[in-house]
Amino acid sequence: MWRFKTHETSGFTLLEVMIATAIIAIALVAALGSQSQSVSLANEAKFATTVAFLAQRKMAEFEAENVEDVVSDTGGFEDFPDYRWESEVEDVSLPESEEDHMKKILLSVYRAEDDGLKYSLTLYRFNKSD
Repeated sequence: MWRFKTHETSGFTLLEVMIATAIIAIALVAALGSQSQSVSLANEAKFATTVAFLAQRKMAEFEAENVEDVVSDTGGFEDFPDYRWESEVEDVSLPESEEDHMKKILLSVYRAEDDGLKYSLTLYRFNKSD
């Protein structure tokens, strides 16, 4: 008997390779998007931690000063040159007494480049006149 040889292929067809490539591309796009979001969230967390630390440090400096010496001002941080601060100071009168008053200190810390992110703290300091 005569036998005809059939050619069996052991490789992949072009369609199978294209489908596998598309699946890998979709998975890589999802993974890279997730990685990009992770880097963005890490940067936001770094900013939030840094500005909170700097604001608390500057506010501690205001608390150490005599309340009458605290005035509205702006400045930077020597060891963090990318960050700036600004303070707004206003007198707040108490209704019970004309002699006693408070000062409201609003402190904002932000990055020097204007990206719109700001961290603000408010402190009320009581000052009793002698």
